[in-house]
Amino acid sequence: MNRKLTGLAIVFALVLGAIGTPASAQQGNASTNGGPAKTDSRILYHNGRVLLGAQTIYVVWYGNWASDINRQIILANFISDLGSSTYFQINNGYPNSAGQAPNGALTYGGAANDAYSHGATLTEADVADVVAQLILTGGATGLPFDASAIYVVLTSPDVTLEDGATHFCLTCCNLHGDSVVAGSPFRWVFVGHPARCPGSCGSQPSGVHTANGDMAADAMVSWLAHALNAVVTNPENDGWFDRYGLENSEKCEGTYGTTYPVTNLWGESALANVQFGSRHYLLQQNWVNGKKGHCSTSYLK
Repeated sequence: MNRKLTGLAIVFALVLGAIGTPASAQQGNASTNGGPAKTDSRILYHNGRVLLGAQTIYVVWYGNWASDINRQIILANFISDLGSSTYFQINNGYPNSAGQAPNGALTYGGAANDAYSHGATLTEADVADVVAQLILTGGATGLPFDASAIYVVLTSPDVTLEDGATHFCLTCCNLHGDSVVAGSPFRWVFVGHPARCPGSCGSQPSGVHTANGDMAADAMVSWLAHALNAVVTNPENDGWFDRYGLENSEKCEGTYGTTYPVTNLWGESALANVQFGSRHYLLQQNWVNGKKGHCSTSYLK
């Protein structure tokens, strides 16, 4: 499978030259430095798998999250509420060859901590192995194996990812892929910490203040939603993407649609475009699949 790079990532990849891709299917989502993705192409189905039924999300807090409890709460709240939203129901428009479509259901299954088992500079294979080792550990300190799960690795700001043409902050803010543990396949997502590069992975049009009063958490939820949209509709790199190789969320990268003003926890003015539960968020839009596809924050729009 080939890694898909957009915007600034394509430029960087061309500079480095052609570099081989790991065996597991990978998707890389470019940073916002390159601006919104521009495409005039319909999204197309390539006869592969989409994820059906409810997906369980397990989180790995990788690195040092000891002082980021409030940030962890924001991210856990977001995951818990995302699956019931009209935003995530956009993915219902991406059926498989039998006409079966994702139902948009997500469940937060819990989390585990990993204090730098693979160091502060990760490769894509490292991300997969972080998850695999926690599955093999199991019990109170590890994670269960769940065939319906998506394992999400969220890193602290001192952690980066560098692997061939893939560089966190330069070519991507997140990745998704698949691997195998004990003979069973699993899916993983990487979302890097935007405090490491706020200009590329933390920028939002609301400026300095964000909806939950935490730039890093607010940016991470946007990139996490971006990655999960792609995993559900293109989990093995043979599902839904357009002729340019852009997945549904990539077609809307860097766009936010209609926003509204909110006042965050600190009394600061900010912008949001969705509300899940009691929290407001500013999420990048997703591609609504249809004869005239378009970017939106809801399948109803």
